[in-house]
Amino acid sequence: MDELRWTADDQFTAGLDRPILVVAFRGLFDAAGSATSAVEWLAERLDSMQVGDVDPETFFDFTQERPVVEFDEHDVRRIRWASNRVLAVRTADGQRDIVLVSGIEPHLRWRTFTEALLEAATRSGSRLVVTLGSMSGMSPHTRPPAVTGSSTNRELADRLGLDRPSYQGPTGVVGVLHDTLDRAGIPVISLRVSVPYYLPDSPNPKATRALLRRFEQVSGIDTAHADLDGPAAEWQSRVELAVAGDAEVRAHVRRLESQVDQSEDLMARGDDLAAELEAFLREQDAPPDA
Repeated sequence: MDELRWTADDQFTAGLDRPILVVAFRGLFDAAGSATSAVEWLAERLDSMQVGDVDPETFFDFTQERPVVEFDEHDVRRIRWASNRVLAVRTADGQRDIVLVSGIEPHLRWRTFTEALLEAATRSGSRLVVTLGSMSGMSPHTRPPAVTGSSTNRELADRLGLDRPSYQGPTGVVGVLHDTLDRAGIPVISLRVSVPYYLPDSPNPKATRALLRRFEQVSGIDTAHADLDGPAAEWQSRVELAVAGDAEVRAHVRRLESQVDQSEDLMARGDDLAAELEAFLREQDAPPDA
């Protein structure tokens, strides 16, 4: 049985313009749902269509991720299973197209699952993969959320001012995916946004906006992240109203603000990031010197 159920024909795939595969999963690396919300934002705001999915049958414990009974628009009863869809996104002329994978971190057979995603990258012609994540951290809600970027590819990390991963310990499917891509020789960038650990794990449009903005800086692809300015401001107003009544939390936020204000930005700034990425990918595609 093929785990990747590819529905796009070769002609459609060949028509994608230098695509980038973008991945996010609900689970360990999706605090406040900020990463999967970013992928869903791209799918909804841009011209997307489904080109495949990963068969959930062998990857999920359905006692933990139970299917849902529902009725469709024709009042027909159906079962909705855990989904990891693959979507192709057409972008504006001159920008790279995107292939999106957004879904749920599987429970089982992670090596096989990540091989299916590697196949999706290969079949779509994606020469770069970007994983989006969000983690609970020391970022106060009153400051722009910190976004860190890293790559195991030394040249790519140096050119874009990214960190080289140094973490050792338990990981999620994203960590396994990075290893699978590294062994296949496909460069991968990880972008992770920090969300305030002292807040409930509820949607955070401010963090989603920051993640989309960083992705746009790196890739040169218009994400329409400014359309989240209003929801982000509303979110911050609600949080400030809740925090105002707790003197201990207010004092803690001030301490976090002081730490953040004295720290350096964790990732290079500027429009030259996208230009550096383009130069790197062109060099990767160039034939070796005779």
